Amino acid sequence: MMKEAVKLVLREKTLFDVIFLDGVVKRYDILSLADKFPQLNQLKDRSLFEKGHIPGWGGVIWNDELDVSADTVYEDGIDVTNEYDYDEISLAILGYKIKDIRLGLFMSQEDLAKKTGIDQSDLSKIEKGLSNPSIKLINRIAKGLGTKVEILFK
Repeated sequence: MMKEAVKLVLREKTLFDVIFLDGVVKRYDILSLADKFPQLNQLKDRSLFEKGHIPGWGGVIWNDELDVSADTVYEDGIDVTNEYDYDEISLAILGYKIKDIRLGLFMSQEDLAKKTGIDQSDLSKIEKGLSNPSIKLINRIAKGLGTKVEILFK
């Protein structure tokens, strides 16, 4: 089963962290693959490295030639979950789930904003894991998405 990457955190040199949907955070050096894929040496250029992002398919991508799968990062990366505040991980996962449901409904942030009465820029911050919404606000978003919130303690 493919691991779902939720958030990318770029670090120094060619290191990055990926927060996964299961709450695990893995650190990976993209140059560890450079012997096999020499084109990855291009990522020593910091301006190119900083263009890294996580598209819908769940890996990390810089351009059409430079990418790494989420599974590779998960399997070969170093677990650094304990370096992260659990709130940061939870907010990243919450934002990812909201965006995933919204996109599955072919709904724009603007559409959801109109439906919920929440400012589009606030929705953007929530989806990026940069905002800590109240339960009341999360319930408004869920209603706008035609779903319900379930709270699970593990």
